[in-house]
Amino acid sequence: MITAPLNDDIVLGAAELERVDRGVRPHRLPRAVRQRDADPQLAMMEAQPSGVRIAARTTAVQMVLEVHTTRMTYRGVMRDRGAVDVVVNDSVLQSHVLSGGDTVEIDPTTGTSTVHPGTTERITLTDLPAGEKTVEIWLPHNEQVDLVSLSADAVLHPAPTSGPRWLHHGSSISQGSNAASPTRIWPVVAARRAGVRLRNLGFGGSAFVDPFMARVVRDSPADVISVKLGINVVNLDAMRLRSFVPAVHGFLDTVRDGHPTTPLLLISPIHCAIHENTPGPGAIDPDSFAAGSARFRATGTEGDIALGRLTLRVIRDALAQIVDSRSDDPNLHHLDGLLLLGEDDERRHPLPDNLHPDTDAHAVMGQRFADIAFGPSGPFAPGVITGPGPDRGT
Repeated sequence: MITAPLNDDIVLGAAELERVDRGVRPHRLPRAVRQRDADPQLAMMEAQPSGVRIAARTTAVQMVLEVHTTRMTYRGVMRDRGAVDVVVNDSVLQSHVLSGGDTVEIDPTTGTSTVHPGTTERITLTDLPAGEKTVEIWLPHNEQVDLVSLSADAVLHPAPTSGPRWLHHGSSISQGSNAASPTRIWPVVAARRAGVRLRNLGFGGSAFVDPFMARVVRDSPADVISVKLGINVVNLDAMRLRSFVPAVHGFLDTVRDGHPTTPLLLISPIHCAIHENTPGPGAIDPDSFAAGSARFRATGTEGDIALGRLTLRVIRDALAQIVDSRSDDPNLHHLDGLLLLGEDDERRHPLPDNLHPDTDAHAVMGQRFADIAFGPSGPFAPGVITGPGPDRGT
């Protein structure tokens, strides 16, 4: 077997590859942001490599990837493990559910955590199709991964890149919560359907219109950009309307400093019944723990939007008005999140924890986004995009 280097040429979709004792750890945020701006929640989420993949051109019929994962769990709550998906020539060939690695178990009653050490896991890909092909190994969207080693029975060359670079920022829904595997989260479904290169800046519990996140988007190479805001602001009860509107304007202004004419799509929240007309903060229903699950609820008062309290309906109206007020920017567009997943869709695909879509709903969202945004009349239509420009590690 031939050992392949794990570097930026072959590991795509990350901001940085950190050298650690075990090997290489992909990060989705730059080191400076992690050190200064990331709270513990964001630090945990950015190290979960949603949208990050190993991509190689090879004649190999066997590959071996060794990983050491770290996952977060709540005591008494069953949570599905992450997975590694293998895509060959754009077709999903295999999916490997993880079984090893470390577990950080959080006691929801005390907030304390216990680390349960685990083992490095060896993922063997056998019976790959003969001949030259492109092999992509999509890393789990919901567990931290240290890449220990990669080897194959033939040389692995960096896969040629093609298609526009799509940079997307959002919440845990964009990171992929409740989806079964990394190629089944809605941004990856959309990217593969549209034939674009994704960098996913979806971070669970962390889409708060932060100025530092706007700077990350500003400084990142992209041919098209989307920003999906609202659900975290509501379920943390983080802002009032008076502060939310100028914060979004400031976020967009910062992005425009680095991307003055790049097509930019502002997306409002999908349907979420618990917060449609009820402000936050959100909380985990303690009764759900008794059943071995975690279900969310809104703790605000239904219909209370006095003093600028935010619900999803208020957020959607505000985002639409923000885009309307910036009519001097012809490359700024708005997408109502209800077109991705509306009230009827939530009835057909109930949110398992009252907050995050399941795998089938992720598929619906991804397919619709690809068709709306990247379709012939969409804001990211092929004729609209002037790139792709020089490849800079995405």
